[in-house]
Amino acid sequence: MAIDLLNIARTGVLSAQSQLGVTSNNIANANTQGYHRQVAEQSSLGNQRLGGNFLGTGTYISDVKRIYNDYAARELRIGQTSVSEAQTSQVKLNELDQLFSQIGKSVPQGLNDLFAGLNSLADLPDDLGIRGSVLGSASQLASSLNQMQSHLDGQMKQTNDQISGITDRINEIGKELGHINQELMKSQGEDMSLLDKQDALIQELSQYSQVNVIPLETGAKSVMLGGAVMLVSGEVSMSIGTTAGDPYPGELRVTSSAGSATMVIDPKQMGGQLGALFEFRDDTLVQAQLEVGQLTLGVADAFNQAQSQGFDLNGALGQNIFTDINDPSMSVGRVGGLSNNTGNANLRVNIDDTGALTGASYDLTFTAPATYELKDTSTGAVTPLTLNGAGDELSGGDGFTIHIDSGSFADGDKFEVRPSAGAAAGIKVEMTDPKGVAAAGPKVTADTSNSGNTQIEIVSIDRNNANLPLTGSELTYQIDPVANTFTVFDASGTLVSAAAPYTPPTITSNGFSFDVDTTATSTESFTFDFAFAQGDNSNVVSMAKLSEAKLMNSGGSTLSDVYEETKLVVGSKAKSAAVAVGSAEAVYSQAYNRVQSESGVNLDEEAGNLIRFQQAYQASARIMTTASEIFDTLFNSVR
Repeated sequence: MAIDLLNIARTGVLSAQSQLGVTSNNIANANTQGYHRQVAEQSSLGNQRLGGNFLGTGTYISDVKRIYNDYAARELRIGQTSVSEAQTSQVKLNELDQLFSQIGKSVPQGLNDLFAGLNSLADLPDDLGIRGSVLGSASQLASSLNQMQSHLDGQMKQTNDQISGITDRINEIGKELGHINQELMKSQGEDMSLLDKQDALIQELSQYSQVNVIPLETGAKSVMLGGAVMLVSGEVSMSIGTTAGDPYPGELRVTSSAGSATMVIDPKQMGGQLGALFEFRDDTLVQAQLEVGQLTLGVADAFNQAQSQGFDLNGALGQNIFTDINDPSMSVGRVGGLSNNTGNANLRVNIDDTGALTGASYDLTFTAPATYELKDTSTGAVTPLTLNGAGDELSGGDGFTIHIDSGSFADGDKFEVRPSAGAAAGIKVEMTDPKGVAAAGPKVTADTSNSGNTQIEIVSIDRNNANLPLTGSELTYQIDPVANTFTVFDASGTLVSAAAPYTPPTITSNGFSFDVDTTATSTESFTFDFAFAQGDNSNVVSMAKLSEAKLMNSGGSTLSDVYEETKLVVGSKAKSAAVAVGSAEAVYSQAYNRVQSESGVNLDEEAGNLIRFQQAYQASARIMTTASEIFDTLFNSVR
């Protein structure tokens, strides 16, 4: 049997033609996103025996392979999830940082303007123009707090909209992957263009969440989100969606649905953009809202308390400048019950001490028969609460009590308590008459026989107390610092209250409290004059000093500090996010380069292959010419 040169040439031409086709397709798709380089594997045809030797009979294309490294692809998906999560966090934190640094600067400025107005009023306490300016500054501060809350609410809405948009896109990808899986099952996973499309969709999906891919023997792939939520199982696509928050409806939750079954999932564990949005919203945005509310309560309470300790221009005890801190408009959203509670308790949170507030949120849990526990969601600290009064008041919180207005608890009932929620949206200036600013204050006069080693500071005045001495009245307190007792006389020297004990340093009597700071060892006398004096500025001076008073966070912060500390925390998180982006991008770039080095199209390499396969084609064609010439020679020799 002779060697069939024409057939060998034909197989060489066809093989070279296929190689040229594959190479050309690689070059054409060099810039196609998600395209994986293809390689045609060429093999030798079986040999034939001729004489005592085995001689080849040509070549053929045994397979066209898609260059794909599963480990590198997984590494790229992980890198994509990390970089998308970091970038999303950076964008959201930068937006919040800009809000506090730029738009929100009107809050501390408003507070400074109010204190500046009070300092001016201290110089001219009877000036109605300055009094009006003080109320104007107070209104501007309240408006700035309202606007700040409005912007924070806008951030909440924007974040929820982004969450909804991502869940919609995840569902679209899930459906597309299910359809692709159906087609791949028909070809047993051999359709390379479908595989490229599948990988591109999975890569996009990894932006939104961590993705786990499970290859199936049918050629399809099952896809899980975050290692726990099945999105695609073969050709069957599940779905995720959003539902109202619990207990706060405005904070969307994510659900996973398969058939008629639906469950709530924790997106923070899923990573990617979805995890970053939830982490930003729950850990930073909500906390920022609560701390702005904490500042608002501190401002309203500090100035209202100061007003209650002085006299206005009409000689009456001062009224509130700002909305009362426990007014319904200031307490919206302080407590919410979970939807699966079986009891019907209706709760209300009352702020007792703004200085003890922490700006935290708490989980309140009831365990039958009578255990009430308050857990700080930030620190995890658990505080047992005590049921007081007529069984309708829970005390022991950080500056607040929880009132049971109606209904009762059932075992396992759970509530989320946010004591400072809603305050910044509800605050406003209640006072309209400039004469109402309580610039004057009670006068305290030390007896001339005192040692000089005792100082008196009024802590509070209860203007509703029936025993509070009004205009024209005086009370003299004789204080024994050794026996820790005090005796009270009126202006005429008549005994009002016999010697009574007190717990240093505070004496509470006749509707007001004052602190005694003394090193004396003998009786000291002080006269309290509650008569209104025209031109008195003592109380407005005390108001102005509130700018430096450590009123907040259990004596650790001034009013301004609360805002500045929140701004610094947000700014610090924004800077940390920028660092995290740099690290994540470096890891992603390394993974991307590895995938490209294996699966990407190198145009220089493909150009070289194009020339090589072109030459192989031409050489095989030359074999045909040679075979033809040999045939012609043989034919002519026997003619």
